[in-house]
Amino acid sequence: MCLRRLLQSSQLQRTWRAAFLKHVQGRHPGARRWMHSGGGPYRAVIFDMGGVLLPSPGSVATEWEVQNHIPSGTIVKALISGGENGPWMKFMRAEITTEDFLQEFGRLCSEISKTSVPVDSFFSLLTSDRVTKQFPVMTEAITQIRAKGLQTAVLSNNFYLPNGKSFLPLDRKQFDVVVESCLEGVCKPDPRIYKLCLERLGRQPSESIFLDDLGPNLKAAASLGIHTIKVDDPETAVKELETLLGFPLRMAVPNTRPVRKTMEIPKDALEKYLKDLLGTQPTGPLELLQFDHGQSNPTYYVKLANHQLVLRKKPPGTLLPSAHAVEREFRIMKALANAGVPVPKVLDLCEDSSIVGTPFYLMEYCPGLIYKDPSLPGLEPSQRRAIYTAMNRVLCKIHSVDLKAAGLEDYGKHGDYIARQVQIWTKQYRASETSTIPAMERLIEWLPLHLPRQRRTTVVHGDFRLDNLLFHPETAEVVAVLDWELSTLGDPLANVAYNCLAHYLPSGFPIQPGLSGCDLTELGIPTAEDYFRMYCLHMGIPPSENWHFYVAFSFFRIAAILQGVYKRSLTGQASSATAKQTGKLTEFMSNLAWDFAIKEGFRVFKEMPATKPLTRSHHTWSLLRTPGTRSYVTSTDSSPAHASKGALIFSPEGLSPRVRELYQRLKEFMERHVYPAEPELQRHQASAERWTPSPLVEDLKVKQPFVSTAQPQLVHWPYLFLLRQ
Repeated sequence: MCLRRLLQSSQLQRTWRAAFLKHVQGRHPGARRWMHSGGGPYRAVIFDMGGVLLPSPGSVATEWEVQNHIPSGTIVKALISGGENGPWMKFMRAEITTEDFLQEFGRLCSEISKTSVPVDSFFSLLTSDRVTKQFPVMTEAITQIRAKGLQTAVLSNNFYLPNGKSFLPLDRKQFDVVVESCLEGVCKPDPRIYKLCLERLGRQPSESIFLDDLGPNLKAAASLGIHTIKVDDPETAVKELETLLGFPLRMAVPNTRPVRKTMEIPKDALEKYLKDLLGTQPTGPLELLQFDHGQSNPTYYVKLANHQLVLRKKPPGTLLPSAHAVEREFRIMKALANAGVPVPKVLDLCEDSSIVGTPFYLMEYCPGLIYKDPSLPGLEPSQRRAIYTAMNRVLCKIHSVDLKAAGLEDYGKHGDYIARQVQIWTKQYRASETSTIPAMERLIEWLPLHLPRQRRTTVVHGDFRLDNLLFHPETAEVVAVLDWELSTLGDPLANVAYNCLAHYLPSGFPIQPGLSGCDLTELGIPTAEDYFRMYCLHMGIPPSENWHFYVAFSFFRIAAILQGVYKRSLTGQASSATAKQTGKLTEFMSNLAWDFAIKEGFRVFKEMPATKPLTRSHHTWSLLRTPGTRSYVTSTDSSPAHASKGALIFSPEGLSPRVRELYQRLKEFMERHVYPAEPELQRHQASAERWTPSPLVEDLKVKQPFVSTAQPQLVHWPYLFLLRQ
């Protein structure tokens, strides 16, 4: 059945509307009048964690019990068993270790269910990235509360992880105070822990509101004079909180916030400019909000009477000549709109810096949904598949634009796109280098030697990913592609590979949530390889054999960008903790890039002819090839494969019998043990335990003694092969 007919079914329409309500954070402007703006008696809002900011352990337990065929209610009964002296509450007060808790809790669950209960599995799920994502409606409520000058706090019955750190998967910068039971040795509903939180906030009970999902905890808070809200559903709780505070906690325009102090622009000059541009004299004040997503160029929501606009400007300060080129953005969006690509309608380019401080352009505001999480939580598998298909098709539409007809032939250079990009980002990396990163050194040597032949030159977006697309709220239709700042002419396959990077990142990755470790089949999301094949099918082109090269290049590019951010952060523009984290992300990305370089090297190796040994050609053709590209011109001789000591070995048949046997055993070991373990190894590398040896790696060392005993120096043989290509 075609997508259009699917979307016309009333049932699916209702499902899309439900998803819309989940993702849209706000209502239509003017939908509700507010009595006052932050001037009420409340000066602090205190949040519980599980069941308020995050899913409750009870809801996680219900799902887990079904999946593991455990009698319903077993986990919850065990959690409350024993009251204050039960294993759960003792664990919350750090009176017992994780190991002791799991042993005691497992015994209790088994007694309740009359069957063996794998509580380790439940604990892993409870602390996994999949169930520790803060509810978006709560995140926005906290943002609005703090924007009004009120304090926020977390008051949680919490526990220690095996690594000695407390389990707090929240951004601490959202809160003025964090109080955890495991650190204080006292739990809710003990009045002492509420008094401790109020004392650290410097507030009276009557000035505070407390949100929790458990009645006893709320009763204890209310007995002290704190106003309480019972949280059964985050959306409903936020509505009640709005009523108490007297101001909206969800912006009328999704993904916006009040304009930051450092990004304020003069309203009077802008209003006069808009009145002249629009040719009318609208009444009512100018409304201004700032978008909170993807802001290398500050972007604002502007409303004047019935006109809803978006203003995108250069940032203040001294800029590089080619950086933040809003003029190019305006040009490309105007041209693509005429070519049928869904982009916002641009209205005017203003290069007069006297109006808002820097040049800017205006476009019409497009309402819609932005999906920030590539796993698309809250949608059905069929909807996720439709979203990814729509994203794929709009990328094909961009790559199909006729450059001459669109007037974009001079929008960038033709040919050698990857070569130029490698040179640019190598230069940028060298300029911001702070220490030697081995993977980056290998990539800088390897990438120029393996440049693919560019088949076509098209418009490339430069940052094409799911959260730069605006979707229709009720269908899988892309209504606008946003953020064209990095667009140019180049190799379209680089766009496709970049579009798939989320597939290889962990779900809890700090820059962008990823899909690594997710069951894509269950979610209805195509794999990266399936997505690439879908693209080739839509474009009517054969799949490229060097897909892994493009992915390696894309991760290399991101690593170089992150290194620049890290270098700038060391100058004092960010905290040392932030700087340290960014530096580690650079290394993580470069390691991922090198992983794909290795895969590309093995692909090339497997495709080499195996009948006769191949040696380098030194005749005239090799001298005429384009510098920086691989030569496929080879010559053969009739000498034995391993007779010439100076010959470079291209095929296993060119190895000595003993080494050939070792190669075969190494290959089998990689295919049987290493490749299947890659997702787990990547998760460990992105986790808090990444600086401790991975148990899986230690296990692999035990399983491959033949490598170290037979020929230790050949452990890195695949790397040597890659560097010689």
